[in-house]
Amino acid sequence: MVKYSEARLDRIFSALSDRTRRGMLSRLSGKALSVSELAAPLKMSLPAAMKHLAVLSDAGLVKRHKTGRIVSCALDAAPMQQANEWLERYQRFWSASFDRLAAHLENELWPPPPPSNRASPSSAASPRHRRKSTPRGRKPST
Repeated sequence: MVKYSEARLDRIFSALSDRTRRGMLSRLSGKALSVSELAAPLKMSLPAAMKHLAVLSDAGLVKRHKTGRIVSCALDAAPMQQANEWLERYQRFWSASFDRLAAHLENELWPPPPPSNRASPSSAASPRHRRKSTPRGRKPST
C-alpha cells in the first residue's frame, strides 16, 4: 500500500475545492501566464487573486517564476497524480462493491435455470392444441 502524506493531500484537496482555483489551474494547463493575466478575467481584486495563487502554490500545484517585475505562473500537475492515486483506491473499492451487488442481484432476481434434458420446462406443462383451419374463400352467409 502506498503511504500518502496526509498534510500534503489535505493541501491539494483544499486547493482543488474552490471553483476559482480550479479555473486558474484550467487556464494554466495550456501555458504559463503572468499573475495579472491570470487574474484579469476574475471578478475580484488582484490581491484576492494572489491569495488564491498562494493556496495553489502551497499545495505545489503552481510554480512561480519572477523575471524582473513580472511573476509568471505555471501548472505543476505532479501533486494531482498523488491525489488521483488516493482517489483510485476508493474507485476500485466502489467498483468491486458494485460488481458484487450486481452479481448478487442477478442471482437473486434471475436464478440460473435448473439442469434439464428437455428444451423448455414450459413445453411439457402446456401441450400445444392445434386449431382447426377454416376453408378458404368467402364464408357462406346464413
